[in-house]
Amino acid sequence: MADEEDRGESGEDTARAGSAPRQGRRLSDKILVAFHQACDQGDFEVAEQLLRVLEMMLTRRPVSPDINRRRNIETLVAAHERLWHLRHPEAAGEQ
Repeated sequence: MADEEDRGESGEDTARAGSAPRQGRRLSDKILVAFHQACDQGDFEVAEQLLRVLEMMLTRRPVSPDINRRRNIETLVAAHERLWHLRHPEAAGEQ
């Protein structure tokens, strides 16, 4: 039996990793999750770099029309705001 480390999110063995890619979260969603995890752990430098990658992904010219573009941009703005507030906690009391 495989260890927990050897299993993916769906419980599949990593030995199958060479097969066809699984459908699931978009890469941008995974980066956003990693961004929030970095914020939660106080690693603001990593959070900032992940935010830059996410911004690049969401603002480049799309290959196909994205019906969720506005929501994606709003999510990006909210992530920028979260990082700013984490870096400037003294400003929270001024509003």
